[in-house]
Amino acid sequence: MLRNTEKGIVCFGEILWDVLPDRELPGGAPMNVAYHLTKLGHPTSLISRLGNDERGHRLRAILEGRQLDTGFVQTDAHYGTSVVMATPNEAGDMKYEIVENVAWDFIELQPLHATLIANARYFIFGSLATRNVVSRNTLFQLMDIPCRKVLDINLRAPFINKELLEYQLHKIQVLKMNEEELNLVAGWYGRLDRIEDRMQLLQDRFHIETLIVTRGAKGAVVNYNNRFYAHQGFKVKVADTIGSGDSFLAGFLSKFIEGTPIDATLAYACSVGAFVATREGGCPDYDVGAIEAAFHPTTSSQKKI
Repeated sequence: MLRNTEKGIVCFGEILWDVLPDRELPGGAPMNVAYHLTKLGHPTSLISRLGNDERGHRLRAILEGRQLDTGFVQTDAHYGTSVVMATPNEAGDMKYEIVENVAWDFIELQPLHATLIANARYFIFGSLATRNVVSRNTLFQLMDIPCRKVLDINLRAPFINKELLEYQLHKIQVLKMNEEELNLVAGWYGRLDRIEDRMQLLQDRFHIETLIVTRGAKGAVVNYNNRFYAHQGFKVKVADTIGSGDSFLAGFLSKFIEGTPIDATLAYACSVGAFVATREGGCPDYDVGAIEAAFHPTTSSQKKI
């Protein structure tokens, strides 16, 4: 077990089992991001909570087997390990039914959290973790600690709260969302036709340095330092889309941290997301070299807009 209080990366929020019609797979956006960052050479601590049950024991063993830091994954004596009922459509996209009052709704603030966050290179969290007052209060206290913060929006009805989301948006430097989420959130403040204008609207309103918008099979767009970059994505045979956006974010941050130019960073993120979409579940085992071998991202597939 690691207890990493050195300069690193920290993810906060849900860990769970995605229950598909024929199997259960480990998941949850923060866990997926932490897993892929670790695979890509950036060990990441995970703050979450599991139930003291068979699913929780299995999930903890999987996390430790995959070299994830579980030192900050709490055990709940009352609430069970989270499950999400995931049903794929014909295109492989998933519909989720997220069960409430589960262990990760009750993440408690611990003394070592402050040191962990203060020493973090990035603190990554989502919007779903704010649905319960216990985890929300813990997260909001940690968000007050100075460090670079990344919000990975995960808007799932009925857990969409404009006031809570706005509070998070005011606190972050990096925002990642999909195009549907961009349209919803930007639509609260204005009606704009161009994706670039909707992105700029949010960045100006909340003073966000970097905004990343994923577009599914159409790739992604980034606004960094008031310059837009786009990538058209990679065509692949999709197994399912569970965790592809999370792996995209991990791919982006892994190169961003290393100082890679944004166009190459975006291309790499798209390749990681596409690669994971060819595998089952959000945390498939893979060799990192296979990503480069499969996609060979080059500047020829990028454009500036």
